[in-house]
Amino acid sequence: MITALGRNTAATVRSVGRLGQFLSDTVRALPDVGIWFPLTITQMRRVGVDSLPVALFIAAFTGIVLALQASYTFTGTVPLYFVGTLVGKTMMLELGPVLAGLALAGRVGASMAAELGTMRVTEQVDALETLAYDPQSFLVIPRIVAGTTMFPVIVAFAIAVGITTGWLTSLGLLGLSTPDFLKGLKLFYVFKDVWYGLFKSATFGFTITLVGCVVGLGTRGGAEGVGLSTTRAVVYSAVLLLVLDAFWAMTIL
Repeated sequence: MITALGRNTAATVRSVGRLGQFLSDTVRALPDVGIWFPLTITQMRRVGVDSLPVALFIAAFTGIVLALQASYTFTGTVPLYFVGTLVGKTMMLELGPVLAGLALAGRVGASMAAELGTMRVTEQVDALETLAYDPQSFLVIPRIVAGTTMFPVIVAFAIAVGITTGWLTSLGLLGLSTPDFLKGLKLFYVFKDVWYGLFKSATFGFTITLVGCVVGLGTRGGAEGVGLSTTRAVVYSAVLLLVLDAFWAMTIL
């Protein structure tokens, strides 16, 4: 048992060391703007524009469900215009960033891990290093910058769509008028709700893309290793996203 504990401790220390070295190499590569900036534009399209339909689809039905659940909960006890309050607050503070982040952890994180893992096992990354090109500038920084900048944009659209579908559901199924829905939406609104959700989504984007790059470039073992890295990237990203969500929730209290 002691031997197993020692091995696990040593493996944890090595993992932390590799992560620290990875982050150090990434920071050192930041001055190579001429290399990573043009590649970032392509990654922004892949991370942002291509991911938008998935995030908006999830947000649309989230808004519908929130409105219906709120009306059921408030029946006979709370004025119905509080449906607008619940939909707006929940979409801006919690479900908009978190559900979009979890969906993109599966799409973006897995895609990056699989792509970089394949490049690693087919020795394309080694070829870059042999030619004196920094893999961090070519492969890592464009993805991390794109994820950090585009996730808030995606979440902003998701929040807007979720609130819109909640409003339409209130009009069509709950008999709530537009002025009443807007009254509830504005009742406890503060501008901090918006920037909090967008800032939180930026940290989600940074975390998901960082995990995808770290896990992908650490792939070993051929095709089986690529599959394992893809799974790990999704699981690690989802777990860290929820931990971050709890951390930011404590900071807003």
